[in-house]
Amino acid sequence: REKDFNSSLNYSEVKNLFRRAKLREDIFGNLAYFTKYQIIGNQRPDNVAYEIYNDPELDWVVLISNNITDVQSEWPLPQNAFYNYLEDKYGSVEATGEIHHYETVEVKNSRNLIILKSGVKVESDFTFSYYDDILGYTVTPSNIIREVTILEYEESLEDAKRNIYVLKPIYLRIVLDDLQYRDWE
Repeated sequence: REKDFNSSLNYSEVKNLFRRAKLREDIFGNLAYFTKYQIIGNQRPDNVAYEIYNDPELDWVVLISNNITDVQSEWPLPQNAFYNYLEDKYGSVEATGEIHHYETVEVKNSRNLIILKSGVKVESDFTFSYYDDILGYTVTPSNIIREVTILEYEESLEDAKRNIYVLKPIYLRIVLDDLQYRDWE
């Protein structure tokens, strides 16, 4: 029997994977609509949505509030996945004890003013001198750089992913109405 490709019996309803929600610019660009949130442990976006909105299906609101499009690379990894990632990237977890880079430590002058910020990436032979007008001579402080291991570097990248913003629940209805959320189902 020949198939009738125009028949409605040949179609299946599927979810549109290419549809992406976006917050209005006046909301997305205004921090007053959001509150800071720190992801704890192995929390997933649905866990955060449940905690904030009492609805795990609103995980997409958590993600679009932070412009996250790839949960695999933009959301913090669970601890065991993080160590697997390090092993895949560096060959072994032991290799993460090697030096990744050097960075400055904070240096203050005799007036307690910061003259060298901490966390600036530098070469291992970096030196620094300044003239202190109270002391009346040039000072070359020692111990102005520190080694940062691969593990410390990768952990700092993961920790940065843990600091997100969530839309305040009082504004949730505005976003859902704008996107006609219930019509998506």
